[in-house]
Amino acid sequence: MRFPFAAMLVCAFTLPAQAADPLLEEALAFSGQIFHLESGVPGMVIAGVRGDDSAVFGFGETAGGSNLEPDGDTRIGVGSITKSFTGLVLAHLVAEGEVALTDPAGPHVALVDDLPERDGHRIRMVDLATQASGLRRELEPVEGAEKYSDASFTGNLAGNPLLFTPGTGILYSNIGFDVLAMALSGVAGKPYAELLQETVLAPLGLDATSYDRQDGANAMAGHDWNGDPMPSEEPDANRYGASQLHTTANDMIRYLRWNLDRFGEDGAEMRAISHAAHLVRDGLDPVYGMDESGRMDAMGLGWVIMMPEGDRPLIIQKAGGADGIFSYLAFAPQRGVGIFIAINQFDFAAAMDMARLANDLIANLAPR
Repeated sequence: MRFPFAAMLVCAFTLPAQAADPLLEEALAFSGQIFHLESGVPGMVIAGVRGDDSAVFGFGETAGGSNLEPDGDTRIGVGSITKSFTGLVLAHLVAEGEVALTDPAGPHVALVDDLPERDGHRIRMVDLATQASGLRRELEPVEGAEKYSDASFTGNLAGNPLLFTPGTGILYSNIGFDVLAMALSGVAGKPYAELLQETVLAPLGLDATSYDRQDGANAMAGHDWNGDPMPSEEPDANRYGASQLHTTANDMIRYLRWNLDRFGEDGAEMRAISHAAHLVRDGLDPVYGMDESGRMDAMGLGWVIMMPEGDRPLIIQKAGGADGIFSYLAFAPQRGVGIFIAINQFDFAAAMDMARLANDLIANLAPR
């Protein structure tokens, strides 16, 4: 789904008075309204940053029948966007000299004596953070163990061979990021949620971002492919690395601003380590599960990196989907432009269109 940029400029759309960046306001408002109407999702939020300016627009309803339009303070479960935060925690510990990217992760995971290996290659911290561990996407059933329990993770890590040699391919793995959070907790000697709060959420001023379950009237409720409500799952510490963060569009604007701060001194080394292309696609085998929101050319720590193409600049991005909500966060670090979008229906086609819309907006809004 693509919207001609010229059409945005001539559309008779009412904008907030004295907008700091009328072009940003116009692009987000028009694109969001058209996308919401054409996708048919119950509700959506779109937010953007361009230079020093930002804007947020909500459309539809936070939940079917709520008659409450989402806004910048609406609580949203962002699913796998959580992985970018887990990568930042790793980047912080690396910048502080507490661990190296190439350190084996297994010795720091309390649930196992060590992680599986293949061809003499152990799983390193960087392998987990770049989806190159060789672990499966999801946990396999373990007899007598509840899914996501300690016993379930232990059984999977002890009994399942790796699908490829670590570092030689990429396979999208939720297991890998949950294990990474466990390893980071082991390195720091404290619960992972506490570590995330101390190293990322508090320093970045993300006061509305946490693992607390979304609740209350101003919370985006997910819906399945039929439009029926989907419950939000209770927090589970064993899943904190891969998903389960809840946030707001206003906090995502703060997150985008921090990631776009190319020359800021606070967190500069952590930001550089997080954004760096630690694994390039060329020569990897396999590469699977990474291209739904745009072709993956390289991997940062939890981030998908898309190299420039035509008028589109280099984009760093991450998508998320959980409990009937799809979300997407993307930014052009050298152009000062970033976009966050969330919809509250489990619609794969709409999620892919949403990502394309965000990528196109970045290309159109990025200064040349």
